[in-house]
Amino acid sequence: MQSTKNKIINRIYGKGRGWCYTPKSFSDLGSPEAIRITLHRLEKKGAIRRLSRGIYEYPKKHPTIGLLSPNPDKIAEAISIRYAIRIQPSGAFAANILGLSNQVPAKIVFLTDGSDRRIKIGPREIIFKRTTPRNMAAAKSSGTLILALKYIGKEQISQDHIKHFRESLSTHIKMKLKKDSIYAPGWICPIIDEIVKDTNA
Repeated sequence: MQSTKNKIINRIYGKGRGWCYTPKSFSDLGSPEAIRITLHRLEKKGAIRRLSRGIYEYPKKHPTIGLLSPNPDKIAEAISIRYAIRIQPSGAFAANILGLSNQVPAKIVFLTDGSDRRIKIGPREIIFKRTTPRNMAAAKSSGTLILALKYIGKEQISQDHIKHFRESLSTHIKMKLKKDSIYAPGWICPIIDEIVKDTNA
């Protein structure tokens, strides 16, 4: 029979590099104390990286520059699992995820149905802002796009933006977006209609 340590190691390696997690991710494998000790020892060995209190990563490596920065979206996902909350990327980070910006902002904002909280990860800060049920009603994929459009602003959205979404979004996501348009502000609905035009529902 495998030990708790080996079960934890197998899960970490099985998820692959870039996986972010909390001790709760292993709650089915052993006692909280055994999990804490194992993660602490793996961190000391350099096998995993502790990002913040109770948040760890199996870091990605580059052959030349070494360990890469953690993915903010993966960190937020681990936190959402830990606290059993839903999240939506918002603002500049939503625009970055969708390819409208190449720069990851220093302050990364997620809307949530949980409590407000701030978590410092290296030079960046991940901010969770409690929002209304309406903002959390859309699926994550279409919700992120709606929030990115809100961030760009009504007067700044161009045909280039619409073309970008039409070409980059899968049919599956366009269908979700079409369905979730009821949760978008009124001025965004005609833009969504343009994006999903000719998509079979």
